[in-house]
Amino acid sequence: MTFDLGSVELKWQRRWRESDVFRVDLDSERVKYYVLEMFPYPSGAGLHMGHAFNYTIGDIYARFMRMKSFNVLYPMGYDSFGLPAENAAIKAGTHPKVYTDSAIANFKVQQRALGLSYDWSRVISTCEPDYYRWNQYFFLRFFESGLVFRKAASVNWCSECATVLANEQVHDGRCWRHKGREVEQRNLEQWFIKTTKYAQELLDCVDGLDWPERIKLMQKNWIGRSVGVTLRFDVVDESGCVVDEIETFTTRADTVYGITYLVLAAEHPKVLEYVEGTEMEAGVREFVEGVRGQSTIERTAEGREKSGMFLGRYFINPFTGERCPIWVADYALYEYGTGAVMAVPAHDQRDFEFARKYGLPLRVVIVPEGGRSDTDTLEAAYAGDGVMVDSGVFNGLGNQDAKEAIADLAEERGWGRRTVNFKLRDWLVSRQRYWGTPIPMVHCPSCGVVPVPVEELPVLLPEDVSFGEGNPLETNPDFVNTTCPSCGGGARRETDTMDTFFDSSWYFLRYCDSQNSAEPFAPEKTAYWMPVDQYIGGAEHATMHLIYARFFTKALRDLGYLNFDEPFTRLFNQGMIHGEDGFVMSKSRGNIIDPKAIFERYGIDATRFFLVSLAAPNKDMIWS
Repeated sequence: MTFDLGSVELKWQRRWRESDVFRVDLDSERVKYYVLEMFPYPSGAGLHMGHAFNYTIGDIYARFMRMKSFNVLYPMGYDSFGLPAENAAIKAGTHPKVYTDSAIANFKVQQRALGLSYDWSRVISTCEPDYYRWNQYFFLRFFESGLVFRKAASVNWCSECATVLANEQVHDGRCWRHKGREVEQRNLEQWFIKTTKYAQELLDCVDGLDWPERIKLMQKNWIGRSVGVTLRFDVVDESGCVVDEIETFTTRADTVYGITYLVLAAEHPKVLEYVEGTEMEAGVREFVEGVRGQSTIERTAEGREKSGMFLGRYFINPFTGERCPIWVADYALYEYGTGAVMAVPAHDQRDFEFARKYGLPLRVVIVPEGGRSDTDTLEAAYAGDGVMVDSGVFNGLGNQDAKEAIADLAEERGWGRRTVNFKLRDWLVSRQRYWGTPIPMVHCPSCGVVPVPVEELPVLLPEDVSFGEGNPLETNPDFVNTTCPSCGGGARRETDTMDTFFDSSWYFLRYCDSQNSAEPFAPEKTAYWMPVDQYIGGAEHATMHLIYARFFTKALRDLGYLNFDEPFTRLFNQGMIHGEDGFVMSKSRGNIIDPKAIFERYGIDATRFFLVSLAAPNKDMIWS
């Protein structure tokens, strides 16, 4: 007689479902424990073994904590907005909502079959109005508090996505979704969130997290705190008249006596201003356009020949009184510091290569003990420590001591100020695509940019749009044309949608009170359930989702919505399951293994046991 394992497993799954055994609520007599996996994007391909592995880890832990008498919250939802669904729907000739709803239904069937002990009463889907209305609500609250602003900026543009990307979505100069597509730079008016306001706190709190050390290090490096001096230089024309001033940030104040020129990034607004109406204008414009079409990785690649043009302006180095030229150069990046770089070719290799190419002077101001300051025989920049030379009153000092003394002098004379700078940039949240949360703002010719009143939320995403060139929302005149909430006159809706990382920056809070239609969550429920005790997900989210979620939590705390500082107490990065070809399982590679086929052959529990016994759960493994 054959034992029908499948029917036994289905029997108990049915019992769990009928009795709603995994549903939980507040219980003041029990200690809570919140287990959460990063919620999935519902691909039309459905679950593969990598998903099954991830969810099995979470389910095992949730069941274990229940056995220890904790009141366990273990929910599931779907990160259902985004460009992949939009593109897949266009390719399939259907609407993104139809495509997404079908994918979610398939995911639910597969997840239930896997025997996962979710509280299904709390399911969320970010593409539903009852979720994204709260995206819009928080956007307006951030706008009121000064955290949301709009400005013209040089932005990252992926031609394949046909939208802008946040800095965190650019990896080695390429789109995070399309690894072979180099990112371009374009000037556009965009919406930003002031994540930089929390840069220091985000950095300070990292060490207190029970997270993998490599993730904490990645966050520290991404935030990138550096202490230095912002210096102010007078800009003069050919006749020596002061016509402007410009600031640069440096961590090497000890080298200021070695400055021989200054370079501006191609995106710096002063570049075209300085050459406007001169014989240099056409050439500089052509150069700037060429540079702006290059990726960051191209512009900063080690060993790459550097290029630039003189701008017909000079600056006065207040430390030496010398007049030095101002250039535009491809190796200067606008997003770092002030977009202007004081060039010290004897002590910076990039500056050295540029100076040698264009015949610009070098001045050695730091030499190793017993070293010489002969620039004629210098074969590379010297970036090490040493003794100050050719640096006025600072001659003979060690350069580290001189660094502080020169900063003191700059502040005393009004030439500069000590500054803390961060690599972290404000979060660019505008997207020129359809399948996302509409930004709840209106553009009025009389009143300017006006927020949509909270009582009019949600601003619904229209279904009738055309996909092709440009922003799909602009093809629906009924959506675009509206009235100004302030003056009642004719106005236009904002047609950009939000970066979908906005959706995932607070979804863990919505699980605490997912059916609440009056507010995003009741304070007493987040006070009970949050923070997440055990978060499970991939290391690839270290500098995107995990940064944004931490920022969001701190911002909502300061607005009075939360009473804690960090969203995730513990973080576990599961390993990745690779196909037999050695690559991570993905639809695009065609190496997906459908868990259903394995369940039907071996049973659900056997499959789950096999998954977690292949290797340590934080290690990658090859499915065979």
